[in-house]
Amino acid sequence: MQYIASMNYSAALDSFTAAEANGEDSRLIARGRGIACIGLTDYEAAVENLLLCLSLSDGVVTDMDYDVNYYLAAAYQKLGRYQEAETVYNAILALRPGEADAYYLRGNARLSQGQFEAAKEDFDAAIRLNPSDFARLIQVYEVLAANGYKEPGREYLETALAERSAKMGAFDKGCINYFLGNYEQAQVLLEDAKSSGTADAYLYLGMSYEATGDYNYAITNVYTGYLNKNEGNAEIYNQLGLCYMKQGDYALALEAFQNAMQIPDNGMIQTLQFNEIIAYEHLGEYTQAEVLLNNYLKTYPDDEVAQREYIFLSTR
Repeated sequence: MQYIASMNYSAALDSFTAAEANGEDSRLIARGRGIACIGLTDYEAAVENLLLCLSLSDGVVTDMDYDVNYYLAAAYQKLGRYQEAETVYNAILALRPGEADAYYLRGNARLSQGQFEAAKEDFDAAIRLNPSDFARLIQVYEVLAANGYKEPGREYLETALAERSAKMGAFDKGCINYFLGNYEQAQVLLEDAKSSGTADAYLYLGMSYEATGDYNYAITNVYTGYLNKNEGNAEIYNQLGLCYMKQGDYALALEAFQNAMQIPDNGMIQTLQFNEIIAYEHLGEYTQAEVLLNNYLKTYPDDEVAQREYIFLSTR
């Protein structure tokens, strides 16, 4: 499980094999293998192991059973088996009707099946259960926008500002204004919120300035300003790299992505590795980019954008 935490999934599977040979807990091994297989994007094997874990239950439902079902539903979702994912969330909600996460994720599964009204009911339920979880509100907006329902997503944000603004801090109001496209208002609010020193406040503040084309201010006064005063943060470094890319400064972008990758357990290694490849490509270092992309696709073979990038690189 320590290997999984550090995203070394192949080593994790080797350890589970050794654990099995040593007669360790079969349910924990099956659960661990399922999680590791999700990390390796081998979702069929993940489903097999997670179902095995559930089948080894003694019939008493524990927290681990809910945990495993969440992973199982995620694997089904990745496989495009949305109805089966929905069925898993149905089972969770039948026993725990107050699980906001299950409502939100079932809404995702239903939206993937084109069931907008049913998905909206689930999103409404998730928000109703935690009306002060403004991060969830933004998640709902993002998933709706990504699936072609941007206007209904905006309605969630606008309603929240109209009805619950008094309960929001400057950060939450700033983020919501950012996603609504009110960038100057977002800047004012997030400048206030950054006094808290949190990386997220700096991240959204920088993106608000980027959205108005002020890349220099975002780089110098926001991202670099944060990094000069705080320990390295992978999201800040990544956004700094993306901002440099917009300016065409690919060498500094590459440096930012690589700095982020040096941060242990940064939680976004896939994104960083892909951005590193794009930076090398823009620098004209096609051989290095292709080598890295080959390795990337071995780990993330289901990344369709990377597959298209590989076709492009192979012609250079």
